Amino acid sequence: MELDLHPVHDSSPLTLVQEIDTVAQSVADDTRFTAMQQELLQLLQRYTTGAEGMLQTAIPAMEIYRITCPSGPKHAVQKPVFAVIAQGSKRIFVGDEIYEYDPMHYLVASVDLPVVGKVMVTSPDEPYLGLRLELDTQEIGELIGDENLPAAAHLNEGAARGLYVNRLDVDLLDAVLRLLRLHESPRDVPILAPMIRREILYRLLMNGQGALLRQTVLQDSQMNRVAKAIRLIKDGYDQALRIEDIARDVHMSVSSLHHHFKLVTAMSPLQYQKNLRLQEARKLILTADASVATAAHRVGYESSSQFSREYSRLFGAPPLRDKRRWQEEEAPVL
Repeated sequence: MELDLHPVHDSSPLTLVQEIDTVAQSVADDTRFTAMQQELLQLLQRYTTGAEGMLQTAIPAMEIYRITCPSGPKHAVQKPVFAVIAQGSKRIFVGDEIYEYDPMHYLVASVDLPVVGKVMVTSPDEPYLGLRLELDTQEIGELIGDENLPAAAHLNEGAARGLYVNRLDVDLLDAVLRLLRLHESPRDVPILAPMIRREILYRLLMNGQGALLRQTVLQDSQMNRVAKAIRLIKDGYDQALRIEDIARDVHMSVSSLHHHFKLVTAMSPLQYQKNLRLQEARKLILTADASVATAAHRVGYESSSQFSREYSRLFGAPPLRDKRRWQEEEAPVL
């Protein structure tokens, strides 16, 4: 990084010294960040050698991934999660919205969301390498309740989203590395992992769009009400959707629920329920060997023909053809 030291007439010597210190600190942070990225890559290469797909780690709720072939679209209902990539990139589709992240960025899903994920860059020589850490809303709530946690920036209503991508910084990456290293020292996990997880949550809450994560667990916030509505829809996904009852249960008007639900999830409550039903039915057909009629009935469809039409629209093929082309490839959605 070049430093412009031409005289500035309205700057004092002290100001120039401060500017030089700021630039020097920025260069040092960049150097440290690059070194930590390289370590993350090396650790994931070592931990996933000879593997393909997802691997559990010694750290609870942390998964690591190695994908050597580009994946087709992967459909899933994603739970709250924090995801980092060491090599490759990923594109996520939520309704009509598209998110992409890479080794310079991280992704956070703060509510349960039907998503489609696709690995964008990968080869046998340079496989996709990444990790995911499930987020516990109870842990987030406990941290937010700490009186020492600094206040969050104001969140504009139109900015509310259940998923976001933000730039990875040196402090957050440092905490991720310390947590991942525990994979090699399982005896330290019970004591150190909860402490580092709490630090990661703190960094997420304080970084960039962390206000979105806060709003998910703050009582009486619109995002918290939407999160409650999501849980109600999930619990009764195979039942007729009664939006008036859900709106009453989460203390919102029907119009307000529709508006904020669409902001957070990029889809209407009915579209959300339909996606849940189809994803569950697909799971039954692909992995439980259920017939099309049985799967449709179990998830709440009365018409098998309507089920097949909507299944084809979401997954790109009718159920039986989709089953024939399905491969046992466990590429991560996020």
